[in-house]
Amino acid sequence: MARNLHVVMLPWSAFGHIIPFFHLSVSLARNGVHVTFVSTPRNIERLPKFPPDVSNSRLDLVKLPLPQLEGNPLPEGAEASVDIPFEKIQYQKVAFDGLKHPLEQLIISESPDWIIIDFVSHWMVEIARGIPIAYFCVFSAASNVFLGPPESLSNDGVKRLRPSSESLTVQPPWVDFPSSLALHGHESAHFYAGFYGDNASGISDACRVAKVLQSCDLVAFRSCMEYEGKYLKLYEKLIHKKVIPVGLLPPDRPEGLHFLWALRRPIWAAHEDEVLPDGFVERTCSRGIVCMGWVPQMEILAHPSIGASLFHAGWGSVIEILQFGHCLVILPLIIDQPLNARMLVERGLAIEVERRGDGSFTGNEISTALRLAMVSDEGRELRANARDAAKMFGNHELHQQYARKFVEYLKNNVRKKTLD
Repeated sequence: MARNLHVVMLPWSAFGHIIPFFHLSVSLARNGVHVTFVSTPRNIERLPKFPPDVSNSRLDLVKLPLPQLEGNPLPEGAEASVDIPFEKIQYQKVAFDGLKHPLEQLIISESPDWIIIDFVSHWMVEIARGIPIAYFCVFSAASNVFLGPPESLSNDGVKRLRPSSESLTVQPPWVDFPSSLALHGHESAHFYAGFYGDNASGISDACRVAKVLQSCDLVAFRSCMEYEGKYLKLYEKLIHKKVIPVGLLPPDRPEGLHFLWALRRPIWAAHEDEVLPDGFVERTCSRGIVCMGWVPQMEILAHPSIGASLFHAGWGSVIEILQFGHCLVILPLIIDQPLNARMLVERGLAIEVERRGDGSFTGNEISTALRLAMVSDEGRELRANARDAAKMFGNHELHQQYARKFVEYLKNNVRKKTLD
């Protein structure tokens, strides 16, 4: 009897990547695929529970410890980006690259049919031994179109096509239709330094993405044609590789506040009571709740009293919020968030908080955006658009169809392995 398709999943050690990889793993397991999900011990322990219809005979969790770095630049016990100050994430990439050898041993012992990786694992082709590689991108297709083809990400291509941060403030020349894909001035400098700049790992994020795109057999997006069709088609032309949307992978809905603020304690604050102004919690306790750390976001979003969400426009949160039809007030901060923000505003699904040229803003700008989104007559169309978007973002059957098509493609494109 033929064995089930076997896939190894390797996300980057950030929960904005780990959780989408976990949702895709669950979706694959539901479609009869044997999944080996690989991450570090503490990250595995922080994963959500398996859904009742997915057993650990279909979804294996494999723990690989990060190697210790010389000089111990990472905090003790830090295994995900949430555990690490932003400026030290470059050392986390050094440690992650140290998983190359144990992963090679795992691949030899597991002999999977496919390996599904994130953007960090540019070296996977060196240890895959002929096994096909899929790059599962947890960012939107539009943001990847903005970055461009592999040749625009390599050193020579960056000099030619992205010579400075100012080049990121205009629509890319390869986008051949009207689009608002561009960064604002205050966003471009940080993005340019973080994505194209050098770091302790010896390879920029741009070069990592370029190498992964050059070595992979296909690119899978957490997306769908209904929302990003023109960008998915354009990206396939740009990279000359198969591009497959796997659906939005909306998390299972939970079984059944004036404001709720989920606030992570900043690195500079030794204690939680240092984060907020004196007396803030006491003054607002009758109108809202401040939660430090993790909150059950899906359960909160499903509550009928929620009228809008103020958030950073991360792609995973966009999917979670729009499946409930809440209008969006967005304050983008890093990486792909500004690009997602431009797309949401362009589609009439969000209001972006106004900011000054240096990126600063006040409570007045936030208050104005919230009132416009939630109660003003001008925001009526926005609220209607958000409710309409829920029909697509929250359509689990639609996104399950995408997952089934993805599994079918994987089954039909297994290659002979060379494990000796």
